[in-house]
Amino acid sequence: METQVPSRVAAVTGGSGGIGRAILAHLRAAGVEPCSLDLAKVPDGSFWVETDIRDERSVAAALEAVERQHGRLDILIHAAGVSFDAVVWKTPVAEWDRVQAVNLRGAFLLLNRGIPLLRRAGGGRVVLIGSINGSRGKFGTAAYSASKAGLIGLARTVAREVGRFGITVNVIEPGWVRTPLTGKMPPEFTQAAIEETLLGRLTEPDEIAAAVLYLCGAGGAAVTGQVLRVDCGQVVGG
Repeated sequence: METQVPSRVAAVTGGSGGIGRAILAHLRAAGVEPCSLDLAKVPDGSFWVETDIRDERSVAAALEAVERQHGRLDILIHAAGVSFDAVVWKTPVAEWDRVQAVNLRGAFLLLNRGIPLLRRAGGGRVVLIGSINGSRGKFGTAAYSASKAGLIGLARTVAREVGRFGITVNVIEPGWVRTPLTGKMPPEFTQAAIEETLLGRLTEPDEIAAAVLYLCGAGGAAVTGQVLRVDCGQVVGG
């Protein structure tokens, strides 16, 4: 008896994070087979490949494993991300390199190795999770903001390159999102972020995941090379 091939398959980096877990859950609910590419296994039963997103061989092997397991690959989502807070003259070079390696090099490797698989499937969607600080900048976030700004240039360039293959490439820019990680920040930081928003609250991981689904669904079929800001109005309000 032949194994049924899922209608669509997604590879998600950073699946063990707060936003990543929400994306995996929303994809599954929409009938997409989600696969987590991460160093840590997710407890939700998603197909998982231990992956160091900074390493070319690790990323290549992970994507090949996904295609081998499910027979195809249709969606690439880069949700992996790290940060380091310090003014630029107090940022160690090693920390700068670490942030760029995960946030920007990781996105490049995912596209570099994943685009041929999307082409083999006849088209696909790519969503990179950026940050409002990639567009506006923020005091003390030089490494992080630079890496997220790089995602915009990467996405818009690749969108030009792969549109002819039926592949869309977009960036989602969250504001301050309520996750276990941000929950560990000093309360005054959280309150300052809330006061910047127009809606008077933080963005939820499920809201980022819903935006991902929009870009990967029928409504996003004609959207490419764009930045979708999901931030409760934080940039406008701030």
